[in-house]
Amino acid sequence: MPANTTASSGTTGSAGGKTGRKKGRRARLIVIVLVLALVAGIGYGAFWSVSTVRASYPQTTGSLKLDGLDGNVDVKRDSYGIPQLYADSDTDLFRAQGFVQAQDRFWEMDVRRHMTAGRLSEMFGSGQVETDSFLRTLGWRKVAQEEYDTVLSADTKKNLQAYADGVNAYLKGRDGKDISVEYAALGFTNDYKPAEWTPVDSVAWLKAMAWDLRGNMQDEIDRSLMTSRLDKKQIEDLYPPYSYKHKPIVSEGAISSVTGKFDPDATPSDSIGSDTVVGATEGLNTQLSSLSDTLDQIPALLGPNGTGIGSNSWVVSGNYTTTGKPLLANDPHLAPQLPSLWYQMGLHCRQISATCQYDTAGYTFSGMPGVIIGHNQDIAWGFTNLGADVTDLFLEKVSGDGYLYDGKVKPFTVREETIKVAGGKSRHITVRETNNGPLVSDRSSELEKVGQKAPVANAAPDRADGYAVALKWTALDPGHSMDAVFELNRAKDFPSFRKAAEHFEVPSQNLIYADTKNNIGYQAPGKIPVRVQGDGTMPSPGWSSAYGWKKDPVPFDELPYEYNPKRGYIVTANQAVIDEKKYPHLLTKDWGYGSRSQRINDLVESKIKGGGKISTEDMQKMQMDNTSEIAALLVPELMKINISDKSVREAQKLLEGWDYTQEPDSAAAAYFNAVWRNILKLAFGDKLPKELRVKGECLYVPQADSSGPVDEQGKLVRECGRRDADTAQPDGGDRWYQVVKDLMDDPKSDWWKSPERGRDEATDNRDQLFARAMADARWELTAKLGKDITTWNWGRLHRLTLKNQTLGTEGPGLLQRVLNRGPWNLGGGEAAVNATGWNAAGGYDVVWVPSMRMVVNVGDWDKSRWINLTGASGHAFSAHYTDQTDKWVNGELLDWSFGTNAVAGSTTDTLTLKP
Repeated sequence: MPANTTASSGTTGSAGGKTGRKKGRRARLIVIVLVLALVAGIGYGAFWSVSTVRASYPQTTGSLKLDGLDGNVDVKRDSYGIPQLYADSDTDLFRAQGFVQAQDRFWEMDVRRHMTAGRLSEMFGSGQVETDSFLRTLGWRKVAQEEYDTVLSADTKKNLQAYADGVNAYLKGRDGKDISVEYAALGFTNDYKPAEWTPVDSVAWLKAMAWDLRGNMQDEIDRSLMTSRLDKKQIEDLYPPYSYKHKPIVSEGAISSVTGKFDPDATPSDSIGSDTVVGATEGLNTQLSSLSDTLDQIPALLGPNGTGIGSNSWVVSGNYTTTGKPLLANDPHLAPQLPSLWYQMGLHCRQISATCQYDTAGYTFSGMPGVIIGHNQDIAWGFTNLGADVTDLFLEKVSGDGYLYDGKVKPFTVREETIKVAGGKSRHITVRETNNGPLVSDRSSELEKVGQKAPVANAAPDRADGYAVALKWTALDPGHSMDAVFELNRAKDFPSFRKAAEHFEVPSQNLIYADTKNNIGYQAPGKIPVRVQGDGTMPSPGWSSAYGWKKDPVPFDELPYEYNPKRGYIVTANQAVIDEKKYPHLLTKDWGYGSRSQRINDLVESKIKGGGKISTEDMQKMQMDNTSEIAALLVPELMKINISDKSVREAQKLLEGWDYTQEPDSAAAAYFNAVWRNILKLAFGDKLPKELRVKGECLYVPQADSSGPVDEQGKLVRECGRRDADTAQPDGGDRWYQVVKDLMDDPKSDWWKSPERGRDEATDNRDQLFARAMADARWELTAKLGKDITTWNWGRLHRLTLKNQTLGTEGPGLLQRVLNRGPWNLGGGEAAVNATGWNAAGGYDVVWVPSMRMVVNVGDWDKSRWINLTGASGHAFSAHYTDQTDKWVNGELLDWSFGTNAVAGSTTDTLTLKP
């Protein structure tokens, strides 16, 4: 037994008590499969016994001694392994939280902290050096240390330290194989030993979260890359303005001319406009694609480099619910991973006091104390990504040991970084920073010449060997977001909720609110920059103070909020926060285009206007809504087209009478989405530069700046795509919905023209292109699903595979098959409320999902419901590894116990942690 614990009773293992024989049998079978696999060759022929696999299973019953506790802490787990903790002090509560999360998820925690610190090479070797170099350049860990040292409150640091102490108490005396089976596998190639956890390890995770939710940085790069092949008007066509036919979050209010603060009851001034000054640079040359390539290699913990990341949340006043109290729903859309990013947990003080202040439950991140999304005894809250533009790329004129700024050469801020490499020599890098941030171009040999051909104004300095590229980002300054987590957990009413939101600086999130007194609300928080000029859509000149950011961000008091709006509900799903014509500050030019938010608005409004009351079941049903907005627009037009080919006509008939819902067994959904994918490819994808197209897909295109073999006529060159399938364009999201909507009334637009290729004739107008797309879709699905269209269904195309985030993606093939789970056939789709996202450029596989779903029954907390994508455990052979996934796929939710009696009734395992 490890040195810090003594077992007095109970069993070792996660499946105890009333967990159920079926789960137990399944767990034993998985263990046997793993052992057989390892004996068969994984681990270089080493023999692993069943005891090796089970060594890392946590003890969940009986009692354990935990050094540092002042009193007993009870850990009550339900039949899904979800823990509820009961303690008598804040310190004991967070110390126990650290211990319990380490029991279930330490491998995940350890990999995550190495990523945020740019130290993956220490675990996985030289293949991670480039990733580590880029992350060291960004300096997440450095900023997290500064936050801990100089910014965070004493109470927050006390809680972080208690959490770290709990993690370390679990680690003490344990070898890697006693912590997780992945360490046993890693041991065959690496003598890595887990180090102690520190408070800064927890703080740094917020930087990774902010990075993946950073806003429009990829759009800024993509627009720049498009300048190599498209003109300004064409780029504007592909980034249309937000249509306010899709309702913004905040429909009323303005900044008061009297108080200077945002007032939900104020009327906007007619003088407010949306015009912005465009920067001096209109684009970069295609060498900027190196930055895009680098970003593709950074581990995207929340989604594929931010593309498509969204979320749904909405809250309905008790005036319109069957419960008479608010109902609040939330489902963040993130990358599918195993284990799930989220960890369900309850943190309860047996009695609320000055020394024990928490009674909260919800979803947190393993490696971080507190609860991120959930409720306490008084209020509930949810998050969606606001999408504020908090990053800008700056062209920098580099000269010797400095950079040009307002006609003078300023010295770089320089730091040296050493990257330790498992099984190899350490690598050394130099990080250079300007007043606009670190030079991300230093991490790529091609990026050393970024901007060599960039069309810039005459005022630009001589480009010489080209411009460097700096990244300015609000998250690179120390902030209070960790304070905000604890403040949210303790909030009692809307004023204290808003006070917590003020400290939630990065990432900028839409926060929705409900309380037991039947109040609902919304707050847009975040550190959002104010630009001297420009709108953040393209890289800016870094050599002039005429650009850049003002010293202070948008004041919190001027950020939009709502409190008990007359309509009785609030919907946030990444749409515009407020009409830019009514609001003086630029939040972003790259909102989500509002397909999901409008559908939720319509569903809620139709229920209310019909005189009905909304129930918990209604909220749950809305979360699973599969309706396709783009199908409703296109199908009537597709059905008008005369198709002569009998086989294609047979497929076209699938769309007759279809209600536009994307159920997994729907043949119509399968065919329509294939048609949509081919429309996008023909109209837009084949016209984009190689840097945005899928890696390996090659076309003959007009000779421009392209390189490659020239065809026989010498007019075309062969050009192959360079981007990962998950992040390529056109991705088919609701921005592309708006692009196509805007072009529908112009059937002779050049976008509808597509050249002759192979057996396909050239198209000159919209309907010809639609006909060709229908034919291409028919033959694509024939190849994928078979000739017989009666066997087609959307789920066979649209599949979810859950992958272990390290050895499940990079390990030996047999080990991947043992660690990973799936596939599952899913309904839903891109920009549907049930947002099982797929990238139309890359294929139909699911690349982001509702990572959890919850419906909070405010005031009657024990009638709330929740589900996770996978399970509570990160141990690949635990009964709780993926025991929630089948229910998640089917749209089911679990009962969510909160009160003492309800938790006692649902408890199957109890572990007592003793001083």
